[in-house]
Amino acid sequence: MTVKRSLVRRATAVAASATAALVLAACGGSGTGDNGSAHGGGHNASASPSAPSAASAAPQGAHNAADTAFAQGMIPHHRQAVEMADLAATRAESAEVKSLADEIKKAQDPEITTLTGWLTAWGEQVPAGGGGHGGHGGGHDTSGMMTAEEMGGLEKTSGKAFDTAFLRLMVKHHEGAVAMAKAEQSGGSYQPAKDMAGAIVTSQSAEITRMNTLLGKG
Repeated sequence: MTVKRSLVRRATAVAASATAALVLAACGGSGTGDNGSAHGGGHNASASPSAPSAASAAPQGAHNAADTAFAQGMIPHHRQAVEMADLAATRAESAEVKSLADEIKKAQDPEITTLTGWLTAWGEQVPAGGGGHGGHGGGHDTSGMMTAEEMGGLEKTSGKAFDTAFLRLMVKHHEGAVAMAKAEQSGGSYQPAKDMAGAIVTSQSAEITRMNTLLGKG
């Protein structure tokens, strides 16, 4: 009997020790989980403030006067191109002209949004909307912006006459944009703006060639 009781006591003690070990392990696991979540939260907490500050600091510290002039000049320039493209949807006769106009709008609308965001982040003035007829190119003599008379004349035409006028005016418009973009490439310091300028030079130069071909000059 004594031996049996001793064995029972030992078994009970072993079981109790095992239970205690499990409880401690569970507590330790929970603690690790809490610490892990705390560390995770701490990591996120430390990462969250740094991400916005880095994002906001980058454009503010990296742009110069050329970047500002590029953004402020290109916004009204793009707005006018989009306005011209909108006219083509209902006035153009050529499917190629309509397609080109649609491509121009799809490319330049998002760039207007991006340029506006940069100016806002930099604390610079965003050009007022509705300047499509004004012929203002942000102070760039080579902007190729249409005058109010040219835009008015384009609005009054349709069919083949519209196609020809649209292509001629848009070639001039694109040439202005390419000149502005090249000025940004050489004088700007904000890399995203210089990258956009490079994309504008490439895409709009190709479109100029395409439009001259449609005009019979290619």
